[in-house]
Amino acid sequence: MARGSTFSARSFRDRAVVLRHYKLAEADRIVVLLTQAHGQVRAVAKGVRRTSSRFGAVLEPGMVIDAQFAKGRNLDTVTQAQIVEAYGAALSADYVRYSCAAVMVEVAEKLTRDDADSTHTQFTLLYGALNALANSQLHPFAVLDSYILRSLAVAGWAASFAECVRCGMPGPHRSVNVPLGGAVCPDCRPAGSRSPSPEVMDLLDALNTGEWERVQRADQATMRQAGEIVTQYVQWHLERSVKSLSVLDRAQEV
Repeated sequence: MARGSTFSARSFRDRAVVLRHYKLAEADRIVVLLTQAHGQVRAVAKGVRRTSSRFGAVLEPGMVIDAQFAKGRNLDTVTQAQIVEAYGAALSADYVRYSCAAVMVEVAEKLTRDDADSTHTQFTLLYGALNALANSQLHPFAVLDSYILRSLAVAGWAASFAECVRCGMPGPHRSVNVPLGGAVCPDCRPAGSRSPSPEVMDLLDALNTGEWERVQRADQATMRQAGEIVTQYVQWHLERSVKSLSVLDRAQEV
């Protein structure tokens, strides 16, 4: 069990990232959270929609919180919640960063819905990515795309852009096949593969491995083309739409 997490027969405490919420009855919400040690949790936040609620600004998507939960038959209940990292103000002040954060929490929700084995790593990746979005000088699209590739790898869909995904031949290669999961050599290249520039291929590899010095050398056009491939990759392997991607304007200057 992760440090800082406690457990009893009727309750547990854990650090969590709020992924989303939706209305329940007149004043309540169901909150979806990615916890550090207990996987994805769906819990009722009672009275949270009232102006007097002490949870009002705490249980918002993207917030990192320390929370106490009472276990229930179908849904748990949030009984206490304190902010650990309040990224909301920094992210909401910048449309691009806010949009990237929205994509991250949606991808995290879909990837962790039925996966309890990689909980701690997925939590750490999302926590770190949100922190980088809010506090660093890194390009927000680069933070997003690196997060997507690395979280998909943890979930079992690891991409490769440095060697052929079919035969393992070392690159650099000039073609990418999204369904196969990355770069393909000339002998293995299926019909319909994309042929990005060498700069895009290099950036994809750097995003995949978290090599930020290489990432920061990329220009806006290269970043946009790499992002289009990452978007196709996550949509293909999740086999469902990531709705927040529809409002992400990759052509916008940052």
